[in-house]
Amino acid sequence: MTSAQQPGETAPSPDRHEGTFGAVALAAYQPDESMFARQLKSIQDQTHKDFVCIISVDGDYAAVEAMVRRACGDDTRFHVLGYESRLGFHHNFERALQAVPEAAQWVALSDQDDFWYPEKLEALIPHLDQSALVTGQARVVTPEASTAGRRSEGGTVTGRRNVDAADFIANNQVTGSLCVFRRELLEVALPFPSIAAPSQYHDHWIGLCALAFGGVSIQDVVVQDYIQHSGNVVGEARQSLPGSIRNTLRFVKRYEGSTTPRSIGRIIYKTGLGWRTLMARTLLERSGPAVESACPGLIDALGTYAQPRALRLLRSLVGGMLRKNVSPIRAMEIFLGLAWPRKLRRAAL
Repeated sequence: MTSAQQPGETAPSPDRHEGTFGAVALAAYQPDESMFARQLKSIQDQTHKDFVCIISVDGDYAAVEAMVRRACGDDTRFHVLGYESRLGFHHNFERALQAVPEAAQWVALSDQDDFWYPEKLEALIPHLDQSALVTGQARVVTPEASTAGRRSEGGTVTGRRNVDAADFIANNQVTGSLCVFRRELLEVALPFPSIAAPSQYHDHWIGLCALAFGGVSIQDVVVQDYIQHSGNVVGEARQSLPGSIRNTLRFVKRYEGSTTPRSIGRIIYKTGLGWRTLMARTLLERSGPAVESACPGLIDALGTYAQPRALRLLRSLVGGMLRKNVSPIRAMEIFLGLAWPRKLRRAAL
């Protein structure tokens, strides 16, 4: 039977471990029960069995706890964090990670409605001997195309790839639900940097920490179905220009309270350059000299974003476009942040 935990508690560790013990951190918010149960079952059926699954619920945890009980039965590896407050997915993942047991050697992140293939953990965990974080690929499918109990056919496969530090900061290559990382990264990654914008992504931040402390490895092995709904704002869904404008205005109203030109400018800055500046400054503050021996170019890349200057940033973004690691639209979104006055940029962070 699952147990509802209280804030500040960590999930218990088994007294005896079959192998490499770790934790799956799952963030849940009003899940569809059938899809949620299927995802829980796919985690439960992993060929690597030695883990706990920590489920942090963004409000109304009692209902989700009941779903977990129905799906997982008496499997004591599954634990529900008992919260009523809603923080959004970024900080909901943070809550789950704060409860990871100290005995864990690795951490995997999970969305609430994907479908893991049985050998996912077994395929990825061994790569942590060489890298701080490893990520696989996924088959991108609609909910209708993903069938419980077996791998989907059709759809498209994600194209995550290993890139240099500057291109990684500009365009994230780590999707949280596809990755496994060493638990020691949490010592640097927690607490998460935070900015009042939809661009704060836990996986982008954790991936950047991994670059600084052991590296990121991307493997061309498909490890799960990655479910994309018609209303997805982030993920693999490509939006039309009108849809992108509508979402931007919606975000401006949500995060800034109005849709004035100044508010629009502020959210554009935060979403592009601001989030990356915040990550770079936070990592430099927390890591100190240790970053000097990290991946090639990381110090220069962090400096480019920590104290952005037009020519230096432009060179970095153009280089990313030439390497086909950064799209022109993403480069423009980031570079436009320099149009926001420096005084207001400092205030936004």
